[in-house]
Amino acid sequence: MTDRSTAQSPHSDLDAEALEWFARYSDAPDAAYANADFRHWLAERPDRATAFQRWQADWRQLDALPASGVEQLRLQLKKDLAESAQKAQTTERPSSWWSALIPQAIPRAALSAVAMALVVGSAYMGWDHWQQQPVFAQTYQTERGQQLSVELPDGTHLRLDTATRVQVSLYRQRREVKLPEGQAVFEVQKDASKPFDVLAGSTQVTVVGTRFAVRNTAGSPVRVAVEEGKVRVRPLPSAGGNAPESAAVLLTAGQQLASADGHLGPVAPLAAAGIAPWRDGRVNLENVPLSAALAEFERYAPTHMVVRDPAVGALRLSGTFDPQRLAHFRSALPKVLPVRLKQNGDLTEIVASH
Repeated sequence: MTDRSTAQSPHSDLDAEALEWFARYSDAPDAAYANADFRHWLAERPDRATAFQRWQADWRQLDALPASGVEQLRLQLKKDLAESAQKAQTTERPSSWWSALIPQAIPRAALSAVAMALVVGSAYMGWDHWQQQPVFAQTYQTERGQQLSVELPDGTHLRLDTATRVQVSLYRQRREVKLPEGQAVFEVQKDASKPFDVLAGSTQVTVVGTRFAVRNTAGSPVRVAVEEGKVRVRPLPSAGGNAPESAAVLLTAGQQLASADGHLGPVAPLAAAGIAPWRDGRVNLENVPLSAALAEFERYAPTHMVVRDPAVGALRLSGTFDPQRLAHFRSALPKVLPVRLKQNGDLTEIVASH
């Protein structure tokens, strides 16, 4: 240990002392326990072992930074320490593990200040910033009529339906997907240490590992359906507030719910068609207005059909259809609803039959 009277620092406290020991044994921290002086240092205060172990844990986190992150942090630290390094009287070089981060000769006092800034939080030097950066970030998008299957680096599989966009961010301690538009099926790789969140409109869905679908389309509630496992659904907190945990609803396999304007609807059983019939090229309609049915088909391809009469648009329709074979839908309409088709050039208007 360095005589602390020769390297005075306002940061020369418990964490700085622990740092000096950790720096000496950075390549094999457990070997420090074979040193009698180190054992004596530990025995003097019960909290010294905790401080040393904290350095080990935080160094493992720092070691997980991408190379670009380490370089950026190194430059930031050099800038912040320039003044104290110039004033220091000693030129003792830090141990090899710290030299890898800042390869200049830095006084021990400055080294302790840097370390404490990173771990204890006495000053902010970019550590929190890098901790909050995703290790993987990517946006995936499908155009009208397209579908896309994606495997994420963590092993999670996504299946995007037509006209869908997702923004994926994988962090060191959590995983997040934003679904601003469209619908997708998520088959989440289990990892209890990294919860998986899907943010859709005003709704948050949290899982560890499961298969479920989320739909978020304009003018409609967010819909969540679970095929396997469990998910927790809750309204997202409003700006500056927190959504109480009591507002969350647990969905299990075979259940679904709708969420609108921050309010969760009742839990209901899944339809016979399953969580996402679109995976098999089908659109399932359950007692929906005709106008909504046309809007759903338009997500996949131009229908060239229109409803101008609100009463006709409000007629309810059920069934399973292929969105790529609209001729079958068109011919079936007059048989299941009191309507007729009025042709006007390339456009077909659906009007009342009487």
